[in-house]
Amino acid sequence: MKTRITELLGVEYPLIQGGMAWVAECRLAAAVSEAGGFGIIGAGAAPARVVREQIRQCRALTDKPFGVNIMLMNPEADIIAEVVAQENIKAVTTGAGNPGKYMAGWKAAGVRVIPVVASVAMAKMMERAGADAVVAEGMESGGHIGSATTMALVPQVADAVGIPVIAAGGIGDGRGFAAAFMLGAEAVQMGTRFVVAKESIAHENYKKKIIAAKDIDSQVTGMSHGHPVRQLRNQMTREYLKKEKAGAPFEELEQLTMGALRRAVMEGDTVNGTLMAGQIAGLVDREQSCAEIIREIMEQAGKLLGFDRM
Repeated sequence: MKTRITELLGVEYPLIQGGMAWVAECRLAAAVSEAGGFGIIGAGAAPARVVREQIRQCRALTDKPFGVNIMLMNPEADIIAEVVAQENIKAVTTGAGNPGKYMAGWKAAGVRVIPVVASVAMAKMMERAGADAVVAEGMESGGHIGSATTMALVPQVADAVGIPVIAAGGIGDGRGFAAAFMLGAEAVQMGTRFVVAKESIAHENYKKKIIAAKDIDSQVTGMSHGHPVRQLRNQMTREYLKKEKAGAPFEELEQLTMGALRRAVMEGDTVNGTLMAGQIAGLVDREQSCAEIIREIMEQAGKLLGFDRM
């Protein structure tokens, strides 16, 4: 299936794996790229040295294109931006800030720039700054979220910009893929479904929680202080929401989540860890390889949209 995104990234399918901190490391990214999608290494809060190592390890695992996601709040974001340019990465996605100051350097190095946006205004700003595409991410997604839903956001962004739009948030199968294209997207980005991939390093406890999740099992914390995060409900979210409702200061709430994502992903702490997952978790019912996930989605989407997956 050819779109402007497959041409831009040099991939077979317009299906991108989200740059999830701790989960999206070199093995997952390589497996997605090998299967015809576009794998992404999530830099998260990692130091630049680790990001460079991940890039080189990924390149040893695949000769297919892959990218890096940079959280612009990372203290070493400036250095990581240089690493991405130096390592000849195909594309970079960004979150939690404006990547404008890095655009010229990335463009000079031939890196495609694809910011994640949660509003039409930000999408238009990124287009003016020179972005090659944008990821329009709805609040159904796991992790840090905006306030607009995917259904409402994607068509408005698609109408507002001339660059390709990638839809994200609440997409976990071929039906979601097809719906995104009907809304004007030219690719989709998925995270939650890939957390449970066989190649994902997420702890088995984390994967089982997603597989067992129902449609109502995600909660959003941090709404009151402007840093909303979607995750699966557990003891930590209950305690957080209780304190948030009582008016606890941001600093106190932050203490509850300090290192909680790492504990969930690496140690399998499903009680006090942060189990980031989107509302699509209720659709995920088994562990599969990245190749199986992508093949299943593209076959289902092909029947709905009337194209041959191959």
